[in-house]
Amino acid sequence: MADLSAFPITKRWPASHPDRIQLYSFGTPNGVKASIALEELGLPYETHLVSIMKDEQKTPEFLSLNPNNKIPAILDPNGPGGHPLALWESGAILIYLAEKTGQLLPADPAKRLETLQWLFFQVGGVGPMFGQFGFFYKFAGREIEDKRPLERYRDESKRLLGVLDKQLDGREWLAGDAYSIADIATFPWVRALKTGYGAEDVLGLSAFGHVTAWLDRALARPAVQKGLEVLNAK
Repeated sequence: MADLSAFPITKRWPASHPDRIQLYSFGTPNGVKASIALEELGLPYETHLVSIMKDEQKTPEFLSLNPNNKIPAILDPNGPGGHPLALWESGAILIYLAEKTGQLLPADPAKRLETLQWLFFQVGGVGPMFGQFGFFYKFAGREIEDKRPLERYRDESKRLLGVLDKQLDGREWLAGDAYSIADIATFPWVRALKTGYGAEDVLGLSAFGHVTAWLDRALARPAVQKGLEVLNAK
């Protein structure tokens, strides 16, 4: 039986199954990446909901694991060398889980780098830009008379959708024929444009046919459905 008592986060979110990966997350586009990957990889894990609506990610217990107060984060009792590993940043978590299992990240060096390229495209572009667009479009637009921020992030989001659409022309998945952590990182953000922000019309999402077909393929996967469900993703 693994002993996780050295990690203060387990005081607020006790582990019922300390031998499993502990997932601390919430149903945001970033938050569901880890739960989807865990489901796809078939790794035993235990879910702890960290409500960002209640600022639980800012509590001392959560900050003891992730000083950047962002979800998701994981605690793997069987990390490298058999020692417990605490890890945060969704991209790093996806790479770690893929390398731990030898799945969802190609072993071939060129294909591996292509996959990581598109993963970082999401981390550095899609997530921040879609997130800022959503903030100004759904949450802050009424309070800000200057529409330039909204227009800037709207236009950049449409540009990024165009990049994705071109990449998916003739491809099943972002990095080629194989479903990968690049897809898991990215499609929850495209999904959020519809389900979270209600912005499919203002962005003309239906015009990006390759993107919408790819999103449908991803959402049809049973592991994706379960990964969304466990965090009550909206």
